[in-house]
Amino acid sequence: MYQIGKGMGKKKMEEMLYTVREVAEILKTNMNYVYSLKRAGKLKFMKIGSLKCRKSTLEAFLEKYDGMDLTDPENIRDLREEQEEQTGAAV
Repeated sequence: MYQIGKGMGKKKMEEMLYTVREVAEILKTNMNYVYSLKRAGKLKFMKIGSLKCRKSTLEAFLEKYDGMDLTDPENIRDLREEQEEQTGAAV
């Protein structure tokens, strides 16, 4: 957890918040997809001039949806179930 104070450098403050573009880069996707995650309520942002996502929020998002197919943020599916449907067998 970051503590705000005299000893805190600019770099550490910058690491706490990500822009939409930075989130897209981290997720290796595009900005439109990040906006769709926001619209679907899957990834929270705050507005400080422009939209920002907390590092901890992004980490929690990645943990929560690990193993999931997020191609359509309105219809998130478990990758194992999807694989079972494609192969017709339990994995």
